[in-house]
Amino acid sequence: MTTQLDPVTLQILKSHFEAAAESMAYTLLRTAHSAFVKETEDFTSGLTTPCGQTFASPKDLGATWFIGLDYAGAINALEDYRPGDICITNDPYSGYVCTHAPDMHLWMPIFHGERLMCFAVGHIHNTDMGGAVPASLSRALTEVHQEGIRIPPTKLVEGGVMDEKLLKVMLRNVRMPEQNWGDLKAQIASLKTAERKIHEAIARFGADTVAAGMYGVLDLAERQARRMFAGIPDGDYAFSDYIDEDSPGGVPCRLKLTIRIRGEEAEFDFSGSDPQLQSALNMPTGGLPRHILPLVGYNYVVYSLDPTVALNCGLARPVRCILPEGSVVNPLHPAATGMRSLTCVRIQGIIIGAFSRALPDRLPAGPAGGGGILNVRTTDPRTGRMAMASINPITGGGGGAADGDGLDGSNSFLKNTPVEITEAEVPIRVLRYGLEPDSGGAGLHRGGLGTRMTFRLHSPNSVVTARNRDRVRFSSWGLQGGLPGATCDFTRNPGTPGAQDLGNTDVVHCAPGDVLSISSSGAGGWGDPYARPLEAVLRDVAEGKVSEAGARAYGVVVEAGRLDEAATVALREGRRPLPLPITFDPRRLDFETVWSEAAWDRLAELLFALPVEWRFFMKHQVFAQMAQDAQAAADPVAAVERGFAAAAARHPQVGTLAGRKAA
Repeated sequence: MTTQLDPVTLQILKSHFEAAAESMAYTLLRTAHSAFVKETEDFTSGLTTPCGQTFASPKDLGATWFIGLDYAGAINALEDYRPGDICITNDPYSGYVCTHAPDMHLWMPIFHGERLMCFAVGHIHNTDMGGAVPASLSRALTEVHQEGIRIPPTKLVEGGVMDEKLLKVMLRNVRMPEQNWGDLKAQIASLKTAERKIHEAIARFGADTVAAGMYGVLDLAERQARRMFAGIPDGDYAFSDYIDEDSPGGVPCRLKLTIRIRGEEAEFDFSGSDPQLQSALNMPTGGLPRHILPLVGYNYVVYSLDPTVALNCGLARPVRCILPEGSVVNPLHPAATGMRSLTCVRIQGIIIGAFSRALPDRLPAGPAGGGGILNVRTTDPRTGRMAMASINPITGGGGGAADGDGLDGSNSFLKNTPVEITEAEVPIRVLRYGLEPDSGGAGLHRGGLGTRMTFRLHSPNSVVTARNRDRVRFSSWGLQGGLPGATCDFTRNPGTPGAQDLGNTDVVHCAPGDVLSISSSGAGGWGDPYARPLEAVLRDVAEGKVSEAGARAYGVVVEAGRLDEAATVALREGRRPLPLPITFDPRRLDFETVWSEAAWDRLAELLFALPVEWRFFMKHQVFAQMAQDAQAAADPVAAVERGFAAAAARHPQVGTLAGRKAA
């Protein structure tokens, strides 16, 4: 018989569960070894039902974008759970719980007598899991085998006994085994914390009441999500955006979403997104209709519209995703997945963009996205030993919104690492770390600023990885008349005759004395910039967030630190274009004179008629043809068809394959 809970008891249990998850996170935070866990906080902690549905997560600690992660695939891969078992996986293609190889997931059954009550779960992002490059991640990798050792769902601890052979194999294959082993012990400690907290709840409320509470909070989240959808007009809301490069030096990758809202439910259709890539930007979802990765931005939207929601798997129940097989959002093995976080960030943005078409006054402008996450592998000149650590996420800002400016230097959950910690972890000298002026899009409410870090390396054979580099070509968008945010840059030895623009490069081999300077993009502004109060613009100028030249985007003239009132009045009263509902940056608009939405849609139709292994190749063939087609802008769809036909003529087997696929 199911125990029925009154609303008060349910809220009390909800608070107990969340407190348990917070305690797990705090244990992990305080005992972890690597900076990327104990400072940047790239980890999760949570509690799931026996079937794997997450019903409790921290609100403020760790990777909050993973709320609602479904562990069913990993849990069901093993049988015969017993007290003292702890299980492990980091394989993106085993159960679709792990999403790239550096994320090591653990789960532990919690029993009351012989009754399986729930699982304690969580992951950490290991700084390195071996593989082709330090830190294991690069856009240039093309197969998951290059991204480090992978462990399918396996019992690491069985009946309280550690599998020392498995542990030895894992640690032998990573570059900094002491870090990995230290973080793994911290994970185990966090699971033990959860076990203690659940037993305390059972002692207070009883096992039946606790079990009913687990499912009750899932039902509560579902009701709250349905209430949100009921308040949005029915309709189809589409949005698309680009990753600058689908491979090193490649062409843009399009991500497209159509949200169809009907009553209290919604369909998230990613049809029209690019085919899976010959790079590490693929997002492994297994096509699961409620996989967490395509719904991260949705969780943020729900929480923005209703901060009282229960953050758990129940939020996803009214939603169904369409994730075409063999696409960038549902790749087939052995596609590389290490850089899926960049794709996820862009998808977060397009979800916000799609919802903003329905609720422009309740959601922010485009988030920055594309900030690099830096890792350094070098030699410590004091000891001669290898040193390796994550030194900081170089994060962009949050979009301006109807209720205020976007947050500066924010990147959802990632925290910055103090410079003193960075220099203690690896022997580099940080020359500058702070906000990047003028990077936020102008608006009635300014977009959040990006950040910049400049540092010098001292040892030969140093390697810097900067995963998630993007937004060098296309920037965020403005909303309700706000302007787009700025793009970013990455430079070796800036200000010298040998300065080198590194663009979206994510693995850089450095010599002693090399200086690297890296910035993130800014977020879009919201509302008419000329309507921003003068005192707000002058405050931004005084604080160094907006330059005197940048103030002119707000219709404000400042020279030598003083406001020119007459020039400001003349500028603000002058004629200017009417504000647009959504403002894209000029480079995107220029690109879309040829690569229109209709042209992309037609290309997708042609590519997805082919077997998976041909799609990426033929996409690049068509892009090359389009670049040579002088009439492409006159009729982009026809130009795509001509380009595809020309490429197919060079590879006659394509016609046969397409016909067989269609049949």
